Amino acid sequence: MFLKMFAGEYQIGDDITPLDPNSVGSVVYYVGSGSGQSHRATGYSLIYNQLYPFEGLENYTSGIIHHVRLKGLKPSTLYSYQCGDPSIAMSEVYYFTTMPVTGPSSYPSRVAVVGDLGLTYNTTSTVGHMLSNHPDLALLIGDVCYANLYLTNGTGADCYSCSFPHTPIRETYQPRWDYWGRYMQPLVSKVPIMVVEGDHEIEEQAENQTFVAYSSRFAFPSKESGSSSTFYYSFNAGGIHFLMLGAYISYNKSSDQYRWLEKDLAKVNREVTPWLVATWHSPWYSTYTTHYRDAECMRVAMEDLLYSYGVDVVFNGHVHAYERSNRVYNYTLDPCGPVHITVGDGGNREKMAITHADEPGNCPDPSTTPDAYMGGFCAFNFTSGPAKGNFCWDRQPEYSAYRESSFGHGIFEVKNETHALWTWHRNQDLYKYAGDVIYIVRQPDKCPIKGKRNF
Repeated sequence: MFLKMFAGEYQIGDDITPLDPNSVGSVVYYVGSGSGQSHRATGYSLIYNQLYPFEGLENYTSGIIHHVRLKGLKPSTLYSYQCGDPSIAMSEVYYFTTMPVTGPSSYPSRVAVVGDLGLTYNTTSTVGHMLSNHPDLALLIGDVCYANLYLTNGTGADCYSCSFPHTPIRETYQPRWDYWGRYMQPLVSKVPIMVVEGDHEIEEQAENQTFVAYSSRFAFPSKESGSSSTFYYSFNAGGIHFLMLGAYISYNKSSDQYRWLEKDLAKVNREVTPWLVATWHSPWYSTYTTHYRDAECMRVAMEDLLYSYGVDVVFNGHVHAYERSNRVYNYTLDPCGPVHITVGDGGNREKMAITHADEPGNCPDPSTTPDAYMGGFCAFNFTSGPAKGNFCWDRQPEYSAYRESSFGHGIFEVKNETHALWTWHRNQDLYKYAGDVIYIVRQPDKCPIKGKRNF
């Protein structure tokens, strides 16, 4: 398990002097419940910069970020811990509980799933509802704090390109990352959080650098899962194998990510981890007008591979609404395809997605759909099914089971090797109340997984 902590204050302005990351120790003391034995772990520290080679734009250098890996943790055990530099100061005591042992009979009780969280009034409501559900693990499916909706002087807008069309580069206000981290401390100090990048983490800066804040501020089990990137990795939580995939790094069949995914899937033993869950930011099966089919090139490249290994559930964000599909493959109902769930309704500043592409007059022009960062054009008219010859359906597609434009989060509860409970919780509802409830059922007898399926 990795812990991160921060020391020193950030600086922003024309004249900044980066802190020395070696000036403060990176130490964590931790004790397992009932053991009485204290352990000491040391890690490493870093700082990062967000620099702009344009007159009038303010540069940023972070406080010291510490990463410490805790070893020898026992499964399903409550640990207390303190972090800091014992020669200077240590934090108050915090607590976390480790994941259950990897195996077909052990699962985290509740996995919170949220995307496009931001730092708004709606974020406050979402996080409050998540805490009330007492998750054991949280998945953040991209778009963390929306620092790139702000100029470097802190002026923000719901639509950056609308309000600031003439800036020489897409600016960011990096202190939003610091505000977000402090706000999230009540959750992330006790609940492990696993993050994958979204488009709002791109954050271009000098020398064509991107994703620097994202890669610096979070810890990723990339090396442990054989990945060479912070954009994609995998991990186990009890009997669930999670695939965290990158929608903003090359995903074609000759890419490093694709080759890594092939190797990772080939190593998954469904007798040990029966459930296979994949996440990435941009959804493949969203019926909203916003971002309609803009991840089609990723779907074309990767869907066959994920289907062949029997992925059970896919979680996405990006579209600021909630939508759950039926089991689907290649836009066709398929009992062996995954359930796709979009939870991009965490609390972003850009407002909700409302209109659907299947409503009269709302079907986008295909030329407008490719993702602006990844490029490519793969979204053509459908060649079969009820929408044959058209770019959009003329009614809610049969693969779309439920959709709603409300802020919220989801809870994924695996009950056993074949049954999992999914609940989606609206912010405007009372705590514990669910707006969408479904059991997701695996049928390994009807959908056997023996390496790759034949197409």
